[in-house]
Amino acid sequence: MNAKRSDKIATGVLYAVAGIIVLILASLLLYILVRGIPHISWEFLTSPSKAYQEGGGIGIQLFNSLYLLLVTMIISFPISLGAGIYLSEYAKKNWFTDVVRTSIEILSSLPSVVVGLFGFLVFVIQFGYGFSIISGALALTFFNLPLLTRNVEESLQAIHYTQREAGLSLGLSRWETVMRIIVPEATPGILTGVILSSGRIFGEAAALIYTAGQSAPALDFSNWNPLSVSSPISIFRQAETLAVHIWKINTEGTMPDGIQVSAGASAVLIIAVLLFNFGARAIGKRLYKKMTSA
Repeated sequence: MNAKRSDKIATGVLYAVAGIIVLILASLLLYILVRGIPHISWEFLTSPSKAYQEGGGIGIQLFNSLYLLLVTMIISFPISLGAGIYLSEYAKKNWFTDVVRTSIEILSSLPSVVVGLFGFLVFVIQFGYGFSIISGALALTFFNLPLLTRNVEESLQAIHYTQREAGLSLGLSRWETVMRIIVPEATPGILTGVILSSGRIFGEAAALIYTAGQSAPALDFSNWNPLSVSSPISIFRQAETLAVHIWKINTEGTMPDGIQVSAGASAVLIIAVLLFNFGARAIGKRLYKKMTSA
């Protein structure tokens, strides 16, 4: 058997394996979407859920998921940006940076249920926040930091060193060079990572069961007092998210139409995560084209 034939066989095997994996994933997604999309309607997306009776929706859970995502990103993004800038632009190769990078790798490999139990012990019990949005957001911050920090660091390191030299040669300080030249150039990659991590947070369930809670109290959208538990912007209220709601429906069985609600909620969750992923790619490509053509 000559080298060309061996190469063709190996390439064919790789294509076949990749095709099988794509087929399995596509079949799983299509199965969820086909079962769930017929149950999605405007009423389903906006009405509150119901227990022990039919006709419930996912309005409050969907709002909770989006609001929790917003609070989590407000907390985690500045920390990740600072850590990524430090590791990329300022950190020297010594034992301290090795410890930091090792800690990031350990955090990224932790199961989400472990992060949830950590959040339960520290934020829910020790800090006294109880089951609340702030407890869930702080727990998800630990879950999200490794991915965001590595994304920021890699995006900054992808910028050619001549950009840094150009800034320094113009009389800018190192910090000014980073903030005015390097970070803006790395914005497409950073934004892509932020959107991808948002999709990961949006679909998280295990960490939120023990921190954000498993109930979705009715919200009064005329009440904007952040200290009121019925206010939609309160961070101290319980907030069952969409992913937790799906888990709860399938474990408790208190809804007569639980199968339909679960199928519809699962389809909404899948569509949202797909939008996050495809949106990240589209926005990243558009920003990159604008910056390269400018």
